[in-house]
Amino acid sequence: MSGILSGLRVVEGSAFVAAPLCGMTLAQMGADVIRFDLPGGGIDYRRWPMAETGLSIYWASMNKGKRSLAVDFRKPEGQEILTELITAPGDERGILSTNFPMRGWLDYETLKARRNDLIAMNIIGNPDGSVAVDYTVNAAVGFPFITGPGADVAPVNHVFPGWDVSTGYAAAMGILAAERHRRLTGEGQHVKLSLADVAFATVGNLGYIGEVQVNGEERPNLGNSVYGSYGEDFATNDGRRVMIIAVSVAQWKKLVEATETGDAMAALEAELGLDFTLEEHRFEAREAIGVLIGGWCGAHSLDEARAAFDQHNVCWGPYQTFTQMSDEDPRCSPANPLFKQIEQPGIGNYLMPGIPHQFGAAERSHPRGPQLGEHTDEILAGELGLSDGELGKLHDSGIIAGTS
Repeated sequence: MSGILSGLRVVEGSAFVAAPLCGMTLAQMGADVIRFDLPGGGIDYRRWPMAETGLSIYWASMNKGKRSLAVDFRKPEGQEILTELITAPGDERGILSTNFPMRGWLDYETLKARRNDLIAMNIIGNPDGSVAVDYTVNAAVGFPFITGPGADVAPVNHVFPGWDVSTGYAAAMGILAAERHRRLTGEGQHVKLSLADVAFATVGNLGYIGEVQVNGEERPNLGNSVYGSYGEDFATNDGRRVMIIAVSVAQWKKLVEATETGDAMAALEAELGLDFTLEEHRFEAREAIGVLIGGWCGAHSLDEARAAFDQHNVCWGPYQTFTQMSDEDPRCSPANPLFKQIEQPGIGNYLMPGIPHQFGAAERSHPRGPQLGEHTDEILAGELGLSDGELGKLHDSGIIAGTS
């Protein structure tokens, strides 16, 4: 597959979100990502959502653009095949990406003995190597206590796997950084990336740690209000909801114009002794402001609000279910070059995204997901030079498998 990373080859052993997302990102940019699984599939091969055929829509979607190798790496013969593939010579080879425990045959030093400049990206849970997943990490970093209805004191875990996604993209960046370092110095390295470290680093980078250690303040649960600025959700008269943001002065003025609340806002400012061109004053008066904005939204339908907001370039967005997003939003349609209708074997035709990056030097591609073992013979013949006879023996012994 052509792309900005054409020529780069990565061997991937992965499950769930972060590690597959890392490989998919590189694959959609043109890298040759070879994913290996057991002949019957790994622990995420039948992860929900599933199609009626029994195939995982999740698995196909998360592995777009990769080549699939089905090999029994529980057996020494399978381990040797993968070791040869991982440590194969070539300037843009010798890269492993995995969230599997790197021990035994997959131990970094063991692999490095076969290729000294090996790059291995190992995604782990906690920095000490103990198990952690997105939900357990998210529970530890404060966000569940400020998520959900503002009056609710029970923690609410966000259903979006944000730390998995962040770690997946960070891992892709880490591989490219390590590959650049190897080109400059000739040195490979074992890169460990902890899901928990990504989360705690992000919390620190956003100022939450400084807030409690410097100011001694705990972030309150504000529901859908935006902390320190103006942002709130409102209902329209046709049962829909919208999220409105006014962070800058320009955004605030556009919102006031669109909702025709200029005089009422001026009177409210005078009554409260506040200046709504100041972000902190809008936050302080958010409930009173919400009465005015909410009244306008409640008197209009979603389409009427959309017309007024778009005319005045208000910063806003409608709340949408996944179905509403798919049916109504042009950003989630072939009208957006991000998407294309793709036929996924065994599942059907559905909208698939390419990479969100718009490179000027390479066209965006829209590869489908592989079938399990689809490229087994192609990989072993093309990359390791195995003959038809050798492939036949491996198939017969159950060491490798192709597409059923």
